[in-house]
Amino acid sequence: MSVNPRNSKSKSKMTDHIPFEIQSEIMRRLPVKSLLRFRSVSNSCKSLIDSSHFIKHYIGPQQHLLVKYLDVDSFIKKYVSIVDDDDRTFPVQDLSPILPPYVYILDNLSIIGSFHGLLCLYDSNHNTNAMNLAVLWNPSIRKAVGVVVPETEDNNEDRTVLGFGVCPETNDPKIVKITHSNDLWQVEVFTLSTGAWRSPHGSIFPRSNSIFIRWDQVVLDGCVYWLATDDTSEISRDSYHLIISFDITSEEFKEVSLPDALATCNHENYLTISKLMNSLVVLERNEGEMLYNVWMMEDGVSKLFIKIFTICRLDDVAILRPFVLEFRKSGEPVIRVDRIPGRSLVVYEPNSKRINNLGVNAGCFFDVTTYMETLLLLDQPDNFIYENKKV
Repeated sequence: MSVNPRNSKSKSKMTDHIPFEIQSEIMRRLPVKSLLRFRSVSNSCKSLIDSSHFIKHYIGPQQHLLVKYLDVDSFIKKYVSIVDDDDRTFPVQDLSPILPPYVYILDNLSIIGSFHGLLCLYDSNHNTNAMNLAVLWNPSIRKAVGVVVPETEDNNEDRTVLGFGVCPETNDPKIVKITHSNDLWQVEVFTLSTGAWRSPHGSIFPRSNSIFIRWDQVVLDGCVYWLATDDTSEISRDSYHLIISFDITSEEFKEVSLPDALATCNHENYLTISKLMNSLVVLERNEGEMLYNVWMMEDGVSKLFIKIFTICRLDDVAILRPFVLEFRKSGEPVIRVDRIPGRSLVVYEPNSKRINNLGVNAGCFFDVTTYMETLLLLDQPDNFIYENKKV
């Protein structure tokens, strides 16, 4: 669907005969690129697209796989966006020209979260992140804002973990900062609508100094999930694995128990978490048997996980860690393998146990994440930095 600006007047007259609700529904089915063009056609289109109601309920028709990797020839970090549709050819679009400037300033930014079309990037290395800056980035509309993460006042800080999500009720992006210091957990929340950090409204962290939170996280159904370990020796000789959740709306923490097979697995088994078809999954690597199990949580019930499939050993192909980087919307895992002539990203088909190349070859892959097209940040000034403000 395209519009010639020269004929915008006649087009506007035609749309006068179409009820507003139908116009809105038609526009909601268009990709972001088309919507951005429509904003310059008429004031009525711009008003509709810029409205908070339209932005809140708009999700683009296409899912993308965003890949950050190191180019083997230039040794430059690059980004590509792969349209995740049913076509096995995977058309590739280079996203390098539209990266926010923070990506170049803070060279080691990692994607810590992706939700509702927004990506949150952060570099936990204070040597390269002197600004202590997190970045909220919408690659679909080529906009980004920076958020200065407050420094912990206590010099005895042991560990800081960030989480990111968008409140499903208010459509407001939030960043949660969890800091372990002096055997206590300190929690702060940044809300984009206020541009400030504050203490959370809900409950404090569920347990004290025995919990160790990992960086890998999943945002699902309005909650942020982290894989964690509990070093309490009374539970197990080894670390006891569990999941910590943070409700983005109520700002309350909860614990999600894992089945015994996962909660007490030894150091030879390596766990990560991910999202598969709108469900939380735990990925288990069995180093001894070279098997990779995928467990899915059923109906959001704690401890109710079922093993849905296993990634078996592949002939003449070494699966590199992390063994699953992301899942396609079809449910197929994206994995990184080492084979002649080099390392590459592939899609594993659980039924046939075959792999298909994604077409991205590089020496080292850093991040793969999914995102949908969204209009969030449309009302934000591009490249604006929110200073360390507290309320």
